[in-house]
Amino acid sequence: MLTVISICVLTVALNIFFGYFRVRARKYSLQWFLYIHLPIPVIIIARVYSGLDFRYIPLFVLAAVLGQIFGGKLEL
Repeated sequence: MLTVISICVLTVALNIFFGYFRVRARKYSLQWFLYIHLPIPVIIIARVYSGLDFRYIPLFVLAAVLGQIFGGKLEL
């Protein structure tokens, strides 16, 4: 269970970072697309390396979406 929580925290943190930059990029540009999709391989590698089953993927997708939303709302 600690592994699932750790990967969820990693997922949210990565996507907050990328979500912050995503909202500042022109919508549907290459940068915008990359800011959404670059964190995905890191999350996949973390899940596979930790030996978690595929049934946790929806939880990680939810964490990624929340991270993108929170990151987009940051005003630094």
